[in-house]
Amino acid sequence: MTDAAGQRYRRLRQALDEELLACGRRAGDVTLVGVAKKQAPDAVAEAITAGLRDVAENYVQEARVTLAALPPVRAHFIGRLQTNKAKAIAEIFDVVQSVDRPEAALALDRAARTLGRRVTVLVQINVSPTERFGCPPEAADALVEAVRGLPGLAYDGVMAIGPLTADREEIARAFALAAKTFGRVGGTTLSIGMSGDWREAVRAGSTMVRIGTALFGRRESP
Repeated sequence: MTDAAGQRYRRLRQALDEELLACGRRAGDVTLVGVAKKQAPDAVAEAITAGLRDVAENYVQEARVTLAALPPVRAHFIGRLQTNKAKAIAEIFDVVQSVDRPEAALALDRAARTLGRRVTVLVQINVSPTERFGCPPEAADALVEAVRGLPGLAYDGVMAIGPLTADREEIARAFALAAKTFGRVGGTTLSIGMSGDWREAVRAGSTMVRIGTALFGRRESP
């Protein structure tokens, strides 16, 4: 077994900290979440051995298999929150980053309370014309207020997905909007930035990046 994912984790962690220092921030101020979607469990385990502590999945069925094969981690759900999957999501995941509408929040709250749990959540906002999901930034205040009133949920901040473009200025503008929204609605976590745009995210104030390909390599074919 190679240690490719472990080596990539160490290099990426160092690059993140160097970018933070260049921005006048402290090393370690950004949490690195490894996106395990369609990745080999061995690769994910290598990164965990190297220091990765947070792992994300998009799908419930894949998460059941992947997480069962890994050492203990903080599990993040980053896929579309379907209300009929709320109980399974509340059971498997520690953090749900994709609460984008009141009915999803209500379903997750009911599921969490049924299980005797309190699930940490981020409100997903839409800052990109290429993204289908997420609430409009101007609607975030009302959604956050609704989430804060649900006893089964612990509101922690905002998540957003950057635009699919090579235009670095467009990416920076989108992340600036996410950061402005986060500053308005409050919280401790601003989850923006993925493999291709994490530098712009760090410069915008990200406290959490979600990295798949840059950490684990190309995804396995279906």
